Amino acid sequence: MLWGAMVKRIFDLLFASLVLLAVSPIMLWALWRVWAFDRRDPLYRAPRVGRGNTDFTMIKIRSMSVGADKSGLASTSAVDARITPVGHVIRRWKLDELSQFWNVLIGDMSVIGPRPQIRVGGVDRYTSEEMRLVSVRPGITDLSSIVFSDEGDILADEPDADAAYEALIRPWKSRLGLFYIDHRTLLMDLQIAWLTALAIVDKPAALRGVDAILARHGASVDLRRAARRESPLEPAPPPGAAAA
Repeated sequence: MLWGAMVKRIFDLLFASLVLLAVSPIMLWALWRVWAFDRRDPLYRAPRVGRGNTDFTMIKIRSMSVGADKSGLASTSAVDARITPVGHVIRRWKLDELSQFWNVLIGDMSVIGPRPQIRVGGVDRYTSEEMRLVSVRPGITDLSSIVFSDEGDILADEPDADAAYEALIRPWKSRLGLFYIDHRTLLMDLQIAWLTALAIVDKPAALRGVDAILARHGASVDLRRAARRESPLEPAPPPGAAAA
């Protein structure tokens, strides 16, 4: 049974408040390191598309040089020259995501949900099926965040990171997001939160946890195979492309 919006919102408020209290020293350290590197604003205010296909501003701890968002590139590889030295550390430990718990508190985001996308080159390319991804609040993490926590490494050797993202990552990320929407429960949210933390220190164990969730809810063989990441990702059309 899908759990109610009110219960999920209470969970979000409690979880986000506790996390912000617990990690505030780490956030302050990260903000100081970013500012000390170039003496510029350590926060990046990223325009994203949220629930109801409406725009909102997502707050991130800046890991790139100022103005990097104006380069025209939508995807980021691990060797992207726009990432600052301190930014690599911040991205490795997912510290840039911590400030998004503020977005959870003010209601733009949820702790667990499909990751928010940009509009131009992102949501404006969605199929009608993918548009269901913006029917719920976007999340700080979800199943795809665990499976593709190494997204930058996947794209590192690709000559065109944006094209590789569209062919190799977007289809599976969208399918995992839709799977979550169709099967979300409080237990699943708690499991995803735990597996997100586990993925930082033990990615294979986290992937096994994702596969167990997918198996328990009857995911297709090809989705489970892609999520296990035991073999190279295969290009695939995005959900709903055949009917588009």
